[in-house]
Amino acid sequence: MQPDRHLIVIRLAPVALVTGAAMAYVASVEWPGPYLVWNLLPMLMAIALAAVTLYRGGGRWHGTGWRWPLGTLGFALPAIGLSLYLHYAYAVDRDGIASEAIDPVGLFRYLPVYTIFAGTVGFAIGWIAGRNV
Repeated sequence: MQPDRHLIVIRLAPVALVTGAAMAYVASVEWPGPYLVWNLLPMLMAIALAAVTLYRGGGRWHGTGWRWPLGTLGFALPAIGLSLYLHYAYAVDRDGIASEAIDPVGLFRYLPVYTIFAGTVGFAIGWIAGRNV
């Protein structure tokens, strides 16, 4: 199936806009932090995964079945959600995460590793669930 590039761009635009807003929020919380680009990586991976899903589906989300769309959603929810939650907690100093820590910016050093791991587990769960649909 030849992918329709216009459909890919149109259907990827909302994903890129919402993820771009999440990236802007992360940048506003961390600015000018040493780990800013590193913490944007899971969100960029979610956009890339959505683009691959649309490409493989010929411009439709479920063009090749439900494995890729559910896997992509399974990656994006924990990866982006966990990152946004921890950045929010840092921004409002929830439970002293910023004021009482010895190295508060150190949270962002390994956060992408955790979020990518959580996203990978979510992708696997979505892939398995999509197999059974």
